[in-house]
Amino acid sequence: MASLTPANFSPKNILLIKLRHHGDMLLTTPAINALHERYPQASIDVLLYKETRPMLEAHPAIRHLHVIDRKWKQEGTWRKLGHERALIRAVRDAHYDLVINLADQWRAALITRFSAAPVRIGFAFKKRDNALWRWCHNRLVPTHNHSKLHTVEQNMSALAPLGISSDGARVSMHYSDADQQTVQARLAEHHVTAPYIVVQPTSRWGFKCWEEESVAATLDQLAQPGRKVVLTAGPDKQELAMINRIRALCVSKDVVSLAGQFTLPQLAALIDHARLFIGVDSAPMHMAAALETPCIALFGPTKLQHWRPWGDNNHVIWAGDYGPLPSPDSIDTKTDQRYLSAIPVKDVVAAARSYLNE
Repeated sequence: MASLTPANFSPKNILLIKLRHHGDMLLTTPAINALHERYPQASIDVLLYKETRPMLEAHPAIRHLHVIDRKWKQEGTWRKLGHERALIRAVRDAHYDLVINLADQWRAALITRFSAAPVRIGFAFKKRDNALWRWCHNRLVPTHNHSKLHTVEQNMSALAPLGISSDGARVSMHYSDADQQTVQARLAEHHVTAPYIVVQPTSRWGFKCWEEESVAATLDQLAQPGRKVVLTAGPDKQELAMINRIRALCVSKDVVSLAGQFTLPQLAALIDHARLFIGVDSAPMHMAAALETPCIALFGPTKLQHWRPWGDNNHVIWAGDYGPLPSPDSIDTKTDQRYLSAIPVKDVVAAARSYLNE
């Protein structure tokens, strides 16, 4: 195929596909931003899982979000097939010139093929080394070095056939004025004024979390009348129960919980105006890094190379520096074990105080 230089390839309609979790979707924004910069007149759409829409719905460079609802399968085979057909029809009707498939699922590959786009870029995943995968894509990007790359760099490598490098890759999180107003109103209700610290100690996976006692001890040392600590979490019952246990252990009256009360764009507005963010390996941590809010990220047996916060205003505290950790690939994600337990409170407090100039 001919080279895809700006001189001979100028797509008008672009589709990017990624079917993963919230944090993964945020880390596609460098590719979206780079595509918008290279092709400012093009319309950019994204295909994603419905529950991850909030990560991208306010992005100014995105025209439309196609969604796959994982609940379709609960509606029975025929209705699920109807949803799939309607999705493929909507994709075909958009007349994409370029489809970039960042996903490894067959579903994403087949949608890429059925889009009828003349340029269909995908990854040459080792587990997909077969004729059908090659039939779905007409440009395959090598993945042999992905183990050494951050997820941002992996995503950006898909743009190599377009002559776009990962230099200057920038993650971005967006929210609306209405989101900001909602947050301001909620902060006022709890008498929280700037400066404040946001702490999100929860994750959907307990093995990524620090002990409640350690979190509470950290909060007590950082909270003060002129600088409250705002606790946040997702609406999940387990996350909210963890927040309640932390609050019960806190002595300070300057710790406020707004856990489960914000959408993700509203949480972004909260984090964007915070003095500091402290959190575990989770989507809000990636949001803080994207918003360039000073970020302290606590990590356990996760692949740091892939998932560390992207940017320069971040400090990673890794449990592996204090004791042995199992291989990330060996973790039972349903375990109750807290692998961050080796991280000392004093080191997190010291890192926070360095950001707070104390």
